[in-house]
Amino acid sequence: MESEDTKKIQGMKTDLNLLLECLKYQIDNPFLQKEALVTIHSICQQNSNAVVYFREIGGLMFVKNLGKSSEHSMVKEAALYTLGTIAEQNVYCQQTLCTSELFEDLILFLSNNDSNTNLKRVSVYVILVLVSNNRTGQTLVRETGCIKVLLQLFRILLSKYELNLSDKNVFDSYQLWSSVCSTLCVCVNNPQNDENQMLCCSLFPHANDWLINCVKPEIIRPICSFIGLTLANNTYVQKYFISVGGLDVLSQVLVQLESDSHKTLSSAKLAVVVIKTVDACIADNPTFGEVLAKYHIVSKLLALLLHESLDSEEKFSIILTLGHCTEACEENQYEFFKNCGLPLMIQTLTESQNEELNKAATFVLYNCKKITEKLSLSLREYSFDENEAEKLEDINMKEKNIEEYWKKAKEILQRIEQLEAEGNEEKIQREKYKDVSSVNINTQNTWKHLHADSSGGGLKVEDEKDKSQSRKLQSFKSQGVMSKACTNDDQMKTLLKSANPVNACYRKSEQNETLWKANSTRSQNFHEGTTSGKSCFVSQSSDCVFKHPNPIVKNRRQHLPVGDPFTLCSDIINKEVINFLSADSCSKMFKYRCSGCIAVGKSLNSRNFSKLLHSCLYQCDRHKVIVEAEDRYKSELRKSLICNKKILLTPRRRQLSKEPTTAPGGIRMPGKLAIKCLSTLVFLD
Repeated sequence: MESEDTKKIQGMKTDLNLLLECLKYQIDNPFLQKEALVTIHSICQQNSNAVVYFREIGGLMFVKNLGKSSEHSMVKEAALYTLGTIAEQNVYCQQTLCTSELFEDLILFLSNNDSNTNLKRVSVYVILVLVSNNRTGQTLVRETGCIKVLLQLFRILLSKYELNLSDKNVFDSYQLWSSVCSTLCVCVNNPQNDENQMLCCSLFPHANDWLINCVKPEIIRPICSFIGLTLANNTYVQKYFISVGGLDVLSQVLVQLESDSHKTLSSAKLAVVVIKTVDACIADNPTFGEVLAKYHIVSKLLALLLHESLDSEEKFSIILTLGHCTEACEENQYEFFKNCGLPLMIQTLTESQNEELNKAATFVLYNCKKITEKLSLSLREYSFDENEAEKLEDINMKEKNIEEYWKKAKEILQRIEQLEAEGNEEKIQREKYKDVSSVNINTQNTWKHLHADSSGGGLKVEDEKDKSQSRKLQSFKSQGVMSKACTNDDQMKTLLKSANPVNACYRKSEQNETLWKANSTRSQNFHEGTTSGKSCFVSQSSDCVFKHPNPIVKNRRQHLPVGDPFTLCSDIINKEVINFLSADSCSKMFKYRCSGCIAVGKSLNSRNFSKLLHSCLYQCDRHKVIVEAEDRYKSELRKSLICNKKILLTPRRRQLSKEPTTAPGGIRMPGKLAIKCLSTLVFLD
């Protein structure tokens, strides 16, 4: 294996040496030089060791000089493209090429009118690679004046707002313009460079003109990326952007895209790009959110948040922008309440599993908490027109008081935590119930088998009745417990969904119908179980073994106002708590078992177990049969003792007759086997 790797490395070195020699001795053949450069680019892109070796043999500097001195455009393009690939693969090569001399050569290529579009694109690509993640490159691109050339290209490359990409010349110009945008983004960010941001903000008026006149993804995406990175974490640049009307332009574009999002999914995706740019503008200055209030941006954000085509990351950007909009602007906060933003945030907070999304939703709710009291006292102090005043009065009649919504939201969150704790306790009780049920079933099967062998067909009917009764009882128990658990789980999942005022009334009625059906099914199974139980058990003591569960009230409905989502959520949670508490009634059935059932697992023998059963006032049917059989057996033994003095009550180790013996039930069996079987019947559980 090592020999194969060594051969590959040696072959790679040989190829690079030959290709470098070809570049040196084929000066008059540009086609061969171009092919050699393309081959070198391919080798270095696939193998990082090749980049290091090519630099060691002097190939990097030779290609740099070749790109500067060659008279052929194709050779220059291939040489610059190879340099860019090598610098992108290796940081040391990037530092080696990052010189003012190379930046000046690239400025000449970009400024020369004789340079074709491909040569300019490759030159911009080399600048991007040298500046990316390199503060030294950001400094050189500014000091050499290269960034000014890039700014000029941004202004002049696209002269017409009607972008016809089907035209080859227009398409080539657009490709170069897009590369310039990407390079400017790298010049101002990663790492952030305040001085370069100050230079690039001069393009904001030109970028605004393009955003207004050409609402296309090909223009909006690169411009929004450039604006967002240029003003990020720079208060001065943010103020300048707002002063030239940049935030107003973004708001207008966002309103248009939100309107188009109802027809096309791509408009919703593009609107998220604009939202990120708006958020970068107001994140450090929440007071700038007042500009957004003129265009009712909060309502547009809430509408986009309900769009089905957006993923969790895009929704996170929307919610974070909502938080910055409502952080210091009371008009935006009022609009947030007015458009049912609070129930939507609570629903997002409870349904989402994304931690970042939950943090953003909590941020929005915190902003609402801080201003709720102030809004409730000063709603009428805003200078609304007459129509707005009438609408405000109607809304106040329906919503009553905004502070109540916040209080009920707190109650909902507290009750959800309480339900989770009670759900864990119910799981523990359910596991205990399963363990006890399995022990009872195993004991019952053992007794049934022994009783069948000793008593024969006379007791089979009674055994079958007992078995059917226990099955019905267990089905009733499990059915009751599981139905309650399922009802609780379903209600917890749909708890905050019902907070939407549009769907609250419909979902409430649907839950009432579901609960009524579950209760009716449960009560029907209970009546069937008790009816069969009465037919099977005649003795009065059996009534004390199994107790009826608490009665269930059907069709318990409360008429609530449709426009109050938190009251609906509150009542649903109250019902959930009652259902969890009523589930404990199933555990009461274990308190009425007889002493023989409770004593399973203790150290018992044939004597103390018989005393235990006789001392129990309320015996279950199974142990009642055992006691009766034992009494009959002892009665027969007393009669035999009177007739025949040789038979003793206490068994002794003596030779028994091997003649067949007749058991009290009339079954004939061998003598020794009869005594063993009867002993097992009486004393074993």
